[in-house]
Amino acid sequence: MTTEQSAAEMLSEDVHSFARPSEAVATHLDLNIDVDFGNKVLSGQAAYQIENKTGTEEIVFDTRGLQIEQAFVGDDMEPTSFRLGTPDEVLGQPLFVKIKPDTRRVTIKYRTSPEAAALQWLNPQQTAGKQHPFLFTQSQAILARTWIPIQDSPGIRITYSATVQVPAELLAVMSASNPTEKNPRGVYNFEMRQPIPSYLMALSVGDLTFREIGPQTGIYAEPATIEAAAYEFAEMDKMLVAAEKIYGKYRWDRYDLLVLPPSFPFGGMENPRLTFVTPTVLAKDRSLTSLIAHELAHSWSGNLVTNGTWNDFWLNEGFTVYFERRIMEELYGKEYADMLQVLGYQDLRHTLEELGADSPDTRLKLDLEGRDPDDGLTDIAYEKGNFFLQHIEKAVGRERFDAFVNKYFATYAFQSTYTDTFLNFLRSELIQGDAALAEKINIEGWVYTPGLPQDFVAPSSDRFAKVAETFRSWQKGVPAEKLATQGWSSHEWLHFIRMLPEDMTQQQLTELDKAFHFTTSGNNEVLAAWFLHTIRNNYASADTALQAFLTTVGRRKFLVPLYKQLIKTPQGKEKALAIYAKARPNYHAVATVTLDELLK
Repeated sequence: MTTEQSAAEMLSEDVHSFARPSEAVATHLDLNIDVDFGNKVLSGQAAYQIENKTGTEEIVFDTRGLQIEQAFVGDDMEPTSFRLGTPDEVLGQPLFVKIKPDTRRVTIKYRTSPEAAALQWLNPQQTAGKQHPFLFTQSQAILARTWIPIQDSPGIRITYSATVQVPAELLAVMSASNPTEKNPRGVYNFEMRQPIPSYLMALSVGDLTFREIGPQTGIYAEPATIEAAAYEFAEMDKMLVAAEKIYGKYRWDRYDLLVLPPSFPFGGMENPRLTFVTPTVLAKDRSLTSLIAHELAHSWSGNLVTNGTWNDFWLNEGFTVYFERRIMEELYGKEYADMLQVLGYQDLRHTLEELGADSPDTRLKLDLEGRDPDDGLTDIAYEKGNFFLQHIEKAVGRERFDAFVNKYFATYAFQSTYTDTFLNFLRSELIQGDAALAEKINIEGWVYTPGLPQDFVAPSSDRFAKVAETFRSWQKGVPAEKLATQGWSSHEWLHFIRMLPEDMTQQQLTELDKAFHFTTSGNNEVLAAWFLHTIRNNYASADTALQAFLTTVGRRKFLVPLYKQLIKTPQGKEKALAIYAKARPNYHAVATVTLDELLK
């Protein structure tokens, strides 16, 4: 089987898309839309350059909740017929557009629904500035189809241009070349020359300002947030230099950040050229910027070389976590990176316990057919994937492994790959018939077997060993205020909090809080970890801060564990439902779909 044939066959295996790219595939999108804040809809047209590979009479797009008004073929916009297929709760509806064997352009006129899952429309009160409304999109995993009729598979890549009309007082930005100041007419033009998968289509509109950080880097944020963001992310340029030193030239021209309002459901989203980032990393001490290293690393793993289906998600995230930790080691040293590895392992262990070590969802290669691909967005892909790559590095040595990864990124640049693609490349380029090395790397045990291989060695950290000593001193009766915690990073504090026993007295909680001010911490990672203890042990002094956190922060990573902890008791469930009723309008659909199910 040739590479071309296998890639085409794999393309048709994406169980989360109705598109049939082996028959007819889109290659370029010209998007022209109006942003209507009053009605909470986008309206306009998506015009595609297409390749009709088989002379088929229809091309298939993914849609969900879109109102399709008209379809046209050719540059002269000749009307053509279209039909929507049977709706599926997760996948939406296929859109079939009639074409001819020589059709090269298809245009679809459409409107979004006010409930479009990718779009979050914020009123002025939900923003930092409180003066203007705000819109942002979140397309990953399969939500691009809720705001554009598109072939919504990570195995299909397109270039795009866009014209976006917005209210004159607002600025529009996309995952493309971006303006740095407002246009008095509110009309913005964008271009993305590098081919990207649909889940990296992104748009945001708000009262935004731009601040340059370095020659290739800068930050977009609301005026009220820009100073804090510029301070927090001042080392972006150093990160870019460190990344290029390890895995070669950055291929996307610019690397900018957009700091979103707190309702953004993720830590960051690696939209090419413009990472969307949560304000929860604005800790005022640059302690949470490994998240930026993670999103920057995606410029190679994920954006440059993309998982072909959501069953191969570990190829995006495992590589990215591995690369993120390498960037942090390059910038801050091995001891610092070791702390991140241990925290990652703690997260992985928690996920393994939650899913069950024998669950098929703990394999790297997943089977998500019939399910929402969001079910695969767990620490298995991120941390187990990272530890597999670390394991290969240890088996062959860093220098050899880096050469291999560089060749992998160069070979598959601007393409989508699959687990089989990567493993075949690993066998041919690195293992090269060495049976002893193949056994040592243990592909079967890591990729296709649940849990962790028996020979897995958990990471350790010298700095965390000292934290453990300090923790034991407290357990033995040394007062909290006399503990040796000077100069601790947020990672050491997080490790300390995670070591606390599940059952604590009010006196213990009060003592720790008085000494270390956990309840009023400006660091959201520390705060979320502390709240798990305050909920479990009914520490009423933290209730107001907990409610404020849950009603302002929309990051799913924090919300889900806290609500899960709350609903473990009848009293806690009552509290959770009361908070959720108030907080739900502030959350993105990506978060509410999980929390609605959790809280019933």
